[in-house]
This record gives sequence, C-alpha cells and structure tokens, in this order.
Amino acid sequence: MAKKSEQAVIPKWRYYLVMLFLASLPLVLLVKIAQLQILPSQERGVDFLQNQGDNRSIRKAIIPAYRGVITDRNGEPLAVSTPVTAIIVNPQQIQNKDIAKLAEVMNLSEAQLNSRLTRYHKKSFMYLARQLPKAQADRILELNILGISARREYKRFYPAGEVTAQLVGFTDINDSGQEGMELAYDTWLTGEPGAKKVVQDRAGRIINDISLIKAARSGEDLRLSIDLRVQYAAYRALKKAVNMHNAKSGSVVVLDVQTGEVLAMVNQPSFNPNDRSKLRQDSIRNRAITDLMEPGSTVKPFTMLAALESGIFSPESLINTSPGYLKVDYKTFVDPRDYGELSLAGVLAKSSQVGTTKIALELDPDFTRDLFQRVGFGEVIGSGFPGETLGTLPAYRKWDQVTQATFAFGYGLSVSSLQLARAYAVLANDGVRRDVSLVALDSEPESLRVIDAETSQKVRHMLRAASGASGTGKRAMIDGYSVGGKTGTLHKVKAGGGYDDNRYMSFFAGLSPAENPRLVTVVVIDEPSNGIYFGGLVAAPVFSEVTGSALRLLQVTPDQIDTNRSVAGIPKLNKKRGES
Repeated sequence: MAKKSEQAVIPKWRYYLVMLFLASLPLVLLVKIAQLQILPSQERGVDFLQNQGDNRSIRKAIIPAYRGVITDRNGEPLAVSTPVTAIIVNPQQIQNKDIAKLAEVMNLSEAQLNSRLTRYHKKSFMYLARQLPKAQADRILELNILGISARREYKRFYPAGEVTAQLVGFTDINDSGQEGMELAYDTWLTGEPGAKKVVQDRAGRIINDISLIKAARSGEDLRLSIDLRVQYAAYRALKKAVNMHNAKSGSVVVLDVQTGEVLAMVNQPSFNPNDRSKLRQDSIRNRAITDLMEPGSTVKPFTMLAALESGIFSPESLINTSPGYLKVDYKTFVDPRDYGELSLAGVLAKSSQVGTTKIALELDPDFTRDLFQRVGFGEVIGSGFPGETLGTLPAYRKWDQVTQATFAFGYGLSVSSLQLARAYAVLANDGVRRDVSLVALDSEPESLRVIDAETSQKVRHMLRAASGASGTGKRAMIDGYSVGGKTGTLHKVKAGGGYDDNRYMSFFAGLSPAENPRLVTVVVIDEPSNGIYFGGLVAAPVFSEVTGSALRLLQVTPDQIDTNRSVAGIPKLNKKRGES
C-alpha cells in the first residue's frame, strides 16, 4: 500500500492544458499561413511573397514586329521577313558536362564554345546563335540543357537575289536597314515591337503566356516603281555585255517617260543579299545613282537644243567640217574622217567633234550651261536613295574657247546614269521635266516645262537619225520600234589628272518609240577591255536588247515595221514564192 501511494498523481488540469496546447499548434500554423498568403496588410505578407515569386518566374517577353514587305510595281515580292529562332544562353547556369554535346550539335569545337562562354561568364545573357531555321534550333533545344532558351525573331529574304540587290539593299542581323531602299525607308518598313507577360522556368524557357501587354505593329509595305520583268531583262543583258567585253562595271536605267518612274535599275558587279559571306564592297553601291561620270557625246543633243533655242541655227543650217579637224587655241579637235558639210542632224548622227565645236563656239557658253541646268544636270534628283550624287555643272566667270567647246560635248561636267536618263526624258516628254521616282506612284507626278515642245521634237528627230542605219548608234535599232539615241565614248580621267589613252567608258542614251516615246534607257559600260570600246559597239546593243524587251513586256504598240528585218523573232518573207 505504501508503494502505491508513493506514485505521483498528475492533476487532470495539467493533462488538459497540455492537450489544449498541442491542439492549438495547427491553429497557430493556419493563422500564420493566413497572414502570409491571405492578409495583404501584413509585413512580408501575401503581396511580398507574390512579388518575390513573380520576380523569379514572371518575365516581360518582347514580341518582334514584322518588317514591311518590299514589292515591285506589280506586287512581286522583293524583300520579305521569315520567322527564325535565336538561341540564348545563361553562361552562369551552363554546366561543363553539357558543353561537349552542345558544341557537337552546333558544329563547333569545345574550345570555341568554351571561349565564347568564358567571355560572358559574368553575364546572365548572351546570344549563342541567331537567325537559325526552326529545325536547327529544335535540335539544340531538345538537349534540355539548363540555361538554354529560345527567342523568336525575323530574317530578311530577297527572292530576286542579285537582280535587285543594289536597289533594294539589305538589313543587318537586327532587321534594321543598312543599304538601298531598306535603309532609305527604314522608318516606314520597321514595325513597333509588342510585349507580353510570360512564366519562365529556371532555364529561361517560356512555360505559359499570362497576358498581352502590347500587341506588335507590323511595318508598312513598300511598293517600288520597278517592273521585275524589265529588271530581269536589263540584268541579263548588262551581265552578258560586261562579261563579253571584260568590263570593270556597268549600269542600266530604264525610265517611264509618262510618269518619271524607274522601271529598271541594274548594276554589275552585283551580289547575293541572301548570302553575304563573300561580299565585296565594290559590288554594294548602286552605281546608277551614286557614281559620277563625264557624259561625253551623250550631251550633244542638248547642245543642239541650245543651238536651236539661240535662233542662230535651224535644223537646215549647214556646218562645214572640212578638212576633218579644227585647231582651237592649244587643242585640235579631230573627226574620224572629213564629213564635209553636215546639217545639225548630220553633226549629231556622225558625232562630229569639229561640227559640235563650231556650233558651241557660236553660242554663249552661259546660255548652254543654263539649258544643261534646266534639264537637270548639276541638280539633286531627290529620289531619297542613300548616297545619291548631285553631279557637277561648273560655272566659269570667263570661258576659254577650249573649255567652251569641250563642255558642249560632255567634258568638264559630271552626271549619274539616272540624271542622264532624266535629261533624256525631258526630250522624250516634249520639253516637260518630271520628278524621278523609285517608288510606284498613285497620282500624277509634278512636272515643269523647261524646253519648248516643238524644239524638243526637232531634236528627237535628229536623235532618230543618229540611231539610224548611217548613225553611230545603228546597233541600238529595235525590231518593230523606232529609236532615237546617242552614243558616247569617253576617255577616263587619270588619278594624277588628264585623260587616260587606254581606259574608256562606253555609253548609250536613247528613247523609244521615237515619235511618241514611252521609255528612256541609259546604258553605261565602264572600262571594256577586249579591244572594242566605242559606245555604238558596246553599249548600243544592250540598249536594243533591254528596251526592246521592255516595250514588248509593257505591250507598247510597235510603230515601225521594216520588211527587210525580222520582227519579234518572225523571219521576213520575200516576194519570191518559196523563199524566206
């Protein structure tokens, strides 16, 4: 009995107190959880924890904007953006064991990949690869390497390749315009990126889209004035001629007389804008707009315009070019032979230096210069194309006779191919000068009359003779269409001054059909070196091929059927039965 009484007896109230304490612990825990996850006013409560969680998983992702499409006048695509993938890596998360397999799928050595990661080891972001096709990007992402994620972007593609390369230009890896119309209209073509909230995992991969912050706005499309069919025809003809004559370079411009729009503008050498790994700097520039040249004899029609406007000469005036040379001060001007008496049309057709010199010396040189300026020489075209050249049209306080003469046949001033085409368009358009456009027009272009219509028509008639069977430009003739134009052969300027006896530029500038012109075409071949260099032999055949193709593609009605020539590939029929 004593032992039993010695055992401690626990009071009931203690038992219940302990049980109550133990039972209240879950309740206290629930209250604390509620404070942290439900009650927003608590310090480090639900708002704090939610923000901390969001900071670790929710990100703002940029939605790239689609760059506007560039097309030709008929809607044929010249530059489009295609979706591609950029691979992004966090160098701090990449593990050494993953480098080997990552390098293998990227066709890199481990050393190369290690070197790149090491340079950015303190950064949390770097581009591992950009503008990858989806299939190639998927092969990298399928490795499921920590720290590797993807981002959508766009890459520019040029369907016409090198045919329109210098005109259209190209963009950089960030889809920003770098050359050509891509640069000139970069603001117009560039869209506005959007943004969205996304959930990302630790590796940076997007798990889920939460909400759209701002929708991306695509760039505006740009419709150029060129006709891709005419562009291809001009490109083929120019490339063939440059290769045939082993020339340094060349350019062709085709202008619509009625609107001032450029229907074709091609250059050689060219490049492939879709693969610029072997790009040469001298092939990038649009020579037809950026390069200057002395136009040589192609300005003689404008000297004839000045002669007619002066009232001193008429189309019937005769110029005695005998004995085939003329000494003016310290310089002697020589014709290939003694042409005797020539009319103004004859002087132009034979490209007589003696005849042109005699006409020029009768005119006030400032009057001649003023006419050159009226047709657009020495003035900016205003096309908006990057690097567009102004050209030079010198003005002298006192003209010596040699300068007065050489100026009249294209020496001492400089123009671009496009400026020369615009000047010929004034002749083609009955003395009205229109603004030149590289963008397709939806309304009537601005125009200004600078030459009397009748005078322009008289000079056009002379140009037709210059491109006829007895003129220097006879190889510019086109089956079914009348042609008016002028050849030019120019000695190039030497680096140290003066003119090089062995380096030439060959020109042809003309219009067709001659009586009611629709097109003006200018052809420039720089430094032909196969022994043939005269403009009538080198550049005129290119004019014939390009302009003939363009007229047929545009369905311009033929104005001249010559029974002694084949028309559009159809052999002529002789009068004798059975012969063809």
